[in-house]
Amino acid sequence: MKELDELQVAVLAGGPGSEREVSLASAKGVVDALDGRVKEAVLVDVAGPGFEIPEGTDVAFNVIHGTFGEDGCLQAELEERGIPYTGARKQSSEIAFDKVRSKKQFLADGVSTPKSEVMIWEGGDIPPSPVGLPCVVKPPREGSSVGVHLVDTDQEWTAAVEDAGRFSKDLLVEELVRGKELTVGVVGDEVLPIVHIQPRSGFYDISNKYPWMTGEGGTDYFCPADLSPEVTKRVQDEALRAHQSLGIEVYSRVDVLLDEASGTPFVLEVNTIPGMTESSLLPKAAAAAGIDYPTLCLKIIKLSLNFG
Repeated sequence: MKELDELQVAVLAGGPGSEREVSLASAKGVVDALDGRVKEAVLVDVAGPGFEIPEGTDVAFNVIHGTFGEDGCLQAELEERGIPYTGARKQSSEIAFDKVRSKKQFLADGVSTPKSEVMIWEGGDIPPSPVGLPCVVKPPREGSSVGVHLVDTDQEWTAAVEDAGRFSKDLLVEELVRGKELTVGVVGDEVLPIVHIQPRSGFYDISNKYPWMTGEGGTDYFCPADLSPEVTKRVQDEALRAHQSLGIEVYSRVDVLLDEASGTPFVLEVNTIPGMTESSLLPKAAAAAGIDYPTLCLKIIKLSLNFG
C-alpha cells in the first residue's frame, strides 16, 4: 500500500443539487489542506454520473453535499468503477440521506428522536398536521435545511407544506422540540467536542448556515458547548448511537436538539458528507479536540483506506 505522500487524490465537488456552491467551497479547502501532504490533490467538478476521474487517482475524496454525493449514487458509481473513496459506503449513505428511513432505524435501535409522521401530499387540499402544532415540516431527501419549516400556526402550516411539497410528495412532519441546537462530529471511533449552534434569528436554515452564499442571516458557534459534563456525555453518547445505528463508516456529523424542558437530547439526522471548509462545524469540533484541518483531512483518507 502506498504511503500518504504518494497518493493521488481527486477531490470530488459540486454536484447537481442545491448545495453545489457549499460543496465547491469545501473542496477548495480540502485541496489546499492536502497540498504538500499527498503527491497531488486535484479538484474535480462533478455535475452528474458522467464525470471523469484523472488517470492514476488512488482515492476520491468526496465532498459533494446532498443530491448525488451524499445519497449513495456517487458511492455506487465509484464502486462500479473500482475507485476507492472517502466516507460512508453506498448503503449507509442511502439510509442516512433519507430522513424517513433513518428515523425508522433510530426508532428500531432506541435512539432518542422527535415523534413524527409521514404525510403524502400531491397538491390540492392540505390536511391538518398529523402531529398537531407546533411542528416541523421536512422534505426527506434534501440537505442544508432546504425546504424545512418550523410551524406554529395554521397559516404557516399551509405555506410550509406547499413549499416543502416542491421537493417531495412525501413529507416528514415532526413534533417541534425547543432547545439548544447542537452538532456532534464522529471520526472513526472518536466522538468530538459538541458544537452549540446559535442562529442570530429564526432557526438554523440555509441563510443562517451560509450567510456568505445567501447574503442574509448569520449564526454564532460555541465549541466546546457550555454544557455540564453529565449533559455533554449524554449528548455525545446519543450521537454515537445514532452514527452506529445507521452503520456509517469513517465519519459523520450528528445534529441534535437538547430539549430545554426535559434536558433530553433528540437526534434529528446524521450527515455523512458534512461541510469541510475550514470554518465548517466538523473542522471546528476537530480543532477543539486538537486536530487541525489538514490532519483531519488526512485522517479521513487513512480511515477510508484502512490505513494502519
